[in-house]
Amino acid sequence: MSEEDEAAPRTEKVLRIQRVFINLLDTYSSGNIGKFLASAVVGASLEEVAEEEEEEDDNKPAPEATPAKQKEGTFQIVGTLSKPEHSPPDFATETYKNLSRADLLTHLLECDVIIYNITESPQQAEEAIWAVSALHQEISHFGKRKVFILVSTVMTWARSKPLDPEDTEVPFTEEDYRRRKNHPNFLDHINAEKTVLKFGKNAKIFATYVVAAGLQYGMEGGILHTFFKLAWLGEIPALPVFGDGTNVIPTIHVLDLAGVIQNVIDHVPKHHYLVAVDDSANTLEDLVKFISKSTGPGKIQRVPKENAFLIKELTQDSIDHLLVNLRMESLFVKENFNIRWVAQAGFVENVNIVLKEYKQSRGLLPIKICILGPPAVGKSSIAEELAKYYKLHHIKMKDVIAEAIAKLEAIVAPKGRVEEEGDEEEEEEENMEDAQELLDGIKDSMEQNAGELEDQYIIRFVKEKLKSMPCRNQGYILDGFPKTYDQAKDLFNQEDEEEEDEIRGKEFPVDKLILPEFVCGLDASDEFLKERVINLPESVVVGTHYTQDHFLRALSNYRDMNTEDETVYNYFDEIEIHPIHIDVGKLEDAQNRLAIKQLIREIGEPRNYGLTEEEKAELELKAAEARLAKEAAEEAAREQKEAAEAAERMARWEEWKLEEVKREERELLEAQSTPLRNYLITHVMPTLLQGLNECCKIRPDDPVDFLAEYLFKNNPETQ
Repeated sequence: MSEEDEAAPRTEKVLRIQRVFINLLDTYSSGNIGKFLASAVVGASLEEVAEEEEEEDDNKPAPEATPAKQKEGTFQIVGTLSKPEHSPPDFATETYKNLSRADLLTHLLECDVIIYNITESPQQAEEAIWAVSALHQEISHFGKRKVFILVSTVMTWARSKPLDPEDTEVPFTEEDYRRRKNHPNFLDHINAEKTVLKFGKNAKIFATYVVAAGLQYGMEGGILHTFFKLAWLGEIPALPVFGDGTNVIPTIHVLDLAGVIQNVIDHVPKHHYLVAVDDSANTLEDLVKFISKSTGPGKIQRVPKENAFLIKELTQDSIDHLLVNLRMESLFVKENFNIRWVAQAGFVENVNIVLKEYKQSRGLLPIKICILGPPAVGKSSIAEELAKYYKLHHIKMKDVIAEAIAKLEAIVAPKGRVEEEGDEEEEEEENMEDAQELLDGIKDSMEQNAGELEDQYIIRFVKEKLKSMPCRNQGYILDGFPKTYDQAKDLFNQEDEEEEDEIRGKEFPVDKLILPEFVCGLDASDEFLKERVINLPESVVVGTHYTQDHFLRALSNYRDMNTEDETVYNYFDEIEIHPIHIDVGKLEDAQNRLAIKQLIREIGEPRNYGLTEEEKAELELKAAEARLAKEAAEEAAREQKEAAEAAERMARWEEWKLEEVKREERELLEAQSTPLRNYLITHVMPTLLQGLNECCKIRPDDPVDFLAEYLFKNNPETQ
């Protein structure tokens, strides 16, 4: 290619580049690249990786997991953030928010290396074109060479015609980049690639590179994380494969992509277009199948391609990557760069390492709890609440036994053979004869033990349940089992044969895969438990083990088993899992709320998926709606109260006005009656009193007539 002619030779001494700009440092891809480079020493990739180091690193999830070994001379990372409200990553020296183009250009000119990553944010393609153009215009002011790296995607090759029409398995390499044809949805990406390559003519002053990356995975994110989350949650019986699943997807671990970029910075190679993919040729079916086997139900299901749009977390770009059919080989990278590969063989070959990264990065660690105690102490109710809070699987003996027997019956039941997706890759199951033999043994055991199942069968079923993928992913709450020392030993010890005369104090070969992390021992006095059972409603007691005879017998058996030297608690103490003892009788809490709070404090925070951005937005919307509804209700109540007070005030006002009118009428009447009253007192009352006295003396037959006559005769005015 023409731009190679002026490129610096590989033997040229590399400048001690210190300052690296990366856009969108708070996103998955750019964040991991920045974190990787922040712990990498400038020029370190120029040294060959020793075979011993490679062997040592084979089982490590990521080379970046060694922050204590950071040396002087590492890259200084600066960059922008996708959202201003996001916190700057701790590995970044500086971060920029809401910059104008002029200010951004000033910061770019301060850097030795400018990396624009457009794999997750297609909108950044336009900014990348502007950045490389603006920098090219400032070449005359460069004090030393600058390196511009565009991290693009292999989707700019998605519609490329096969190199050999008769052999479609021949992979594309960097040499074929001029023949690439982009996917229709990635036109901006290929335009950015062409622009970046165009401005790199004078490589001694301004070296520009394009790194076409495969589908990125690893650490805490990536497109494949969507399938991992579906598998880990265990809410669907099979993981979806869109279409026939035979399309080959070029992939690369995000830290291996960071390693390629580090080598580009250190080597400043003559080749300006690089392909960054691993050595795999995995199909979509391969990727999904191994995620399902390693994390989920172990099954896959082919669904129409359109179903991909039903998964909220998958963007259009993600779907395009998952449906691409492209074989590529990063020939130049393998032959010329020194990379400490995390997953050179690809996702499938390193699935366990990758899934371990996912779980550790996101804190997806199982919580395994065992709750023990006497009957009626509240084990099941507490276990149920903890299972809801921590999103764990509540394991009850009755359910485990019923589920195991139903599974065996389904195996031996005559049925038509129907091949399902992924059957050939599933783990071996018990064949029909073994299942029938086991069912017969269970039946005989129950007949000989009055309907009870022997410990060997119970322990077998419980162990299978604890080893199931859902319990290994999220964890479990084992309700009321094991009850004895021997049951605990048989359940949690390794299945390897040990000497029968093993000394008790010796370290037990426990099975850490299923061993509980927390053991809770609930207890209460017999009187408290009897009182609790007596106060239970009859509707709750009928048909349960809380009937009087059954409960008293069970309580007596429990006390007998736990007075011996070898109790189930002794087993856990001996393997350094010290039970959390709680006396629920002393808490005086019928609902066991205090016991649950105490256990949550001891166990800690949940270790599962938090809410997605969509779920957070939905909760915020519901909270806002609830707040608005509450405010509206309060406003309505306030208006109603004010209306009632106003009506009461109006009624009081009317009443006051009526009283005032009556008072005024009274005063008026009193004022009008004063002259008459004075006249009567002065002129009438003396004569009237005299007439009454005379009437009393004479006592006439008609006193009224007598009094009237008396007043007429003695009227002062006539006299």
